[in-house]
Amino acid sequence: MTSKLIIIRGNSGSGKTTLSKEIHYRLPRNTLLIPQDTVRREMLNVKDGDKTLALPLLENLLEYGYHHCSYTILEGILNAKWYADLFKKSKQLFGNQIYAYYFDIPFEETIRRHKTRHEYSFGEEKMRSWWNEKDYIGFIPEGVFTSQMNLADEVKIVLNDIQVEKRAISD
Repeated sequence: MTSKLIIIRGNSGSGKTTLSKEIHYRLPRNTLLIPQDTVRREMLNVKDGDKTLALPLLENLLEYGYHHCSYTILEGILNAKWYADLFKKSKQLFGNQIYAYYFDIPFEETIRRHKTRHEYSFGEEKMRSWWNEKDYIGFIPEGVFTSQMNLADEVKIVLNDIQVEKRAISD
């Protein structure tokens, strides 16, 4: 079994979680979804930043996905500098089977998108403090999603890139 890694990154409110959940739903069973926020905030209750205590668990989850799953989806802001070791580990594990995407959209659009979420819980000031423009990984090529694209466009791109057929609704 050749395991594939899908990385979906971008600033807060860009659409990462929505896209990753949709991709997860459409992929076959045995697909692992690793949301950075779930691991960091809900499972571990640790802060983000350089040397975050979430890194070892994220690395372990990536290893699990590589060894046991057909697809692994890693989703989050995942600051390129802070998570460089995680991306290096992904490269070691998955090699050329990494499909990475970055939401490169304007700050104002992230605010607009964030306000449409059900759990709208933090405002513009907080989002601005997290903002990190054009935060590309560098050593892993990333496809770019822009504000002109919609969810259907993004899903189509990812599924075409990884060459997978949609899961049958009946399973």
